[in-house]
Amino acid sequence: MIVYRITGKKHAGDLAGTGAAVYGGRWNKKGTPVLYTGENIEIALLETIVHVPPLLVPDLVLLTLEIPDHSITGIELSRLPKNWAAYPAPTILSEMAEAWVKEGKTIALKVPSCIIHSSHNFILNCNHPDYSQVKLIEQQDFVFDIRLRK
Repeated sequence: MIVYRITGKKHAGDLAGTGAAVYGGRWNKKGTPVLYTGENIEIALLETIVHVPPLLVPDLVLLTLEIPDHSITGIELSRLPKNWAAYPAPTILSEMAEAWVKEGKTIALKVPSCIIHSSHNFILNCNHPDYSQVKLIEQQDFVFDIRLRK
């Protein structure tokens, strides 16, 4: 399966989940290295925009990654608490994902996007024994339309 990640040029070479491990996120606790990706370029962009301050337009890079189709676990909306899309994120989400990481059965966790609930993000477990099967297919500069800063 092909997934996408839009990130600052400075961090494009880091596929080890360092940023997520340092800061934690909706689907991971501090100390757990994961890589956040999206099922399409559009959701990857929206997920990036919500984390970029309005006046800052960093040099962005689009990464196209291939993950093994057979190594994906999905979490359905029906399994999530009613406030799952709230900001800040309820801690139950990172706890669910931490259990998935510890279980170690799959490389990717398919979760709904809190921005567009019908779209999905794929959280990659950077410590999974088969993580080397994740392949960087392409890396290219991403042109950010400044009208999106509004």
